[in-house]
Amino acid sequence: MATEAEIYRGLNEIFSDVFMRDDLTLTPALNAKDVKGWDSFKQIEIIMASEEKWGIKFNTRELDALRTLGDLAKMIETKAG
Repeated sequence: MATEAEIYRGLNEIFSDVFMRDDLTLTPALNAKDVKGWDSFKQIEIIMASEEKWGIKFNTRELDALRTLGDLAKMIETKAG
């Protein structure tokens, strides 16, 4: 079972790869409006990388419910746990 800290470390790696930046500060409240270049294509990359990293799959309803990075982290914790 992945802890919250492990999930955020993993998400930090994913965000660094997707946005090619190491200066992003990930917080539970972070959303697409907060990161320049976070569009629908980047969102797909984030989701696909998360699914691969934790060996999980999201359905459309779950993806539609995501509003913040905290929402994604909680969903990963639930599915990977």
